[in-house]
Amino acid sequence: MRFMMFMYPGLQDEAAWQPSPETVAAMTKYNEELTKAGVLLALDGLQPASKGARVSFPDGKPTVTDGPFAEAKELVGGYWIIDVKSKDEAVAWASRCPTGGDSFIEVRQVYEMTDFPADVQAAAGELSQAPPEQTSPR
Repeated sequence: MRFMMFMYPGLQDEAAWQPSPETVAAMTKYNEELTKAGVLLALDGLQPASKGARVSFPDGKPTVTDGPFAEAKELVGGYWIIDVKSKDEAVAWASRCPTGGDSFIEVRQVYEMTDFPADVQAAAGELSQAPPEQTSPR
């Protein structure tokens, strides 16, 4: 089962935040433990929301808002994707993360195609077998 663990660092001023060498060392050790256990599929830290954008769809039309997002109380600072046997195991890994203060980690299971009814799987299968669209180079 794949799970995504979202890191919410609980920062008051995320744009001014810089990790300490001790924080980086502790997180590196944690990430190495995930790797050695064979459960880590992907991980990344994220740049501040001030460098990002949100795309919303009022009335079905895309509207872009550049960061920072004043209304946001909690922002994702990074993520891990792990492959483990159960939610309990995913929570156990999240519990070992070297963080504190106002930080928290949200653990969410990733959908697998087998989680959906047969008709949904069939529709997705048709899409995955369609020839790729031709795109121009960027």
